[in-house]
Amino acid sequence: MGIYLAYFARFIQARLSYKWDLIAELVATLVVTVTGLLFIVLLLDGETITNLRGWTREEILFIYGYSLLPTALFNVIGPNLYQFGDKYVIQGQYDRVLLRPLNGTLQVLFESFNLESVANFAVGLAVVSYASLQLGLSFGFLDLVWLLVSSISGAVILLSVFVILASASFHFEDRLGIAPPFYNLIMFGRYPLPIFNHLVQFILTWVVPFAFAAFYPATHFIGRSEFRVLCYASPLMAVASATVAAACWRWGESRYSSTGN
Repeated sequence: MGIYLAYFARFIQARLSYKWDLIAELVATLVVTVTGLLFIVLLLDGETITNLRGWTREEILFIYGYSLLPTALFNVIGPNLYQFGDKYVIQGQYDRVLLRPLNGTLQVLFESFNLESVANFAVGLAVVSYASLQLGLSFGFLDLVWLLVSSISGAVILLSVFVILASASFHFEDRLGIAPPFYNLIMFGRYPLPIFNHLVQFILTWVVPFAFAAFYPATHFIGRSEFRVLCYASPLMAVASATVAAACWRWGESRYSSTGN
């Protein structure tokens, strides 16, 4: 753990050597996130559309803000997964990783970070706070614990899915990456799951379990008892996803044959 923290400290030191570049990217990330949020506010801010299939504006805002928390944590630590096939497999940089007596997956994750996503986390907290006031919610100690646990669990679920996708690069050359289409699926997890058809609901629950990253745990706060069975399953899904991801990575790593001829 000390070595991985040293990885992070080295990255921070290098990143802060260009402070204005970091500030500019933080602002840009903040603008993009707020723009997506404004779409929901403007869509439901009128007399024509006041809810989506029984979900009110405030409930949708709460789930949207809630989803930003695990997504921000995932984005901070996961940028290397997007370029893993090109950078590490095709260019042969995974050779360097294998020469070190450390876990290969964690080395890849801790070699680069996306600090700009901290802005998303701040926006998520602000939106959750605002929506909670509008819904008349009050957070006790156990509620705050669940917010922390479910956010971390959601980040682990997202990270596990993209580790599985990155491990596919061990089996075939994937310069462009298969991650972008799946990254777009995260957007579906920012809305109430019942507004989608049953096929999408099944995919987001049992195939690519992004619904456990935000929607299901968020129902703990907004009192949707029909989801009580799955509401508290996020930690279990995180463990299951991480186990599958570790197995997929080990299998792919065993087939890695470096680059060249």
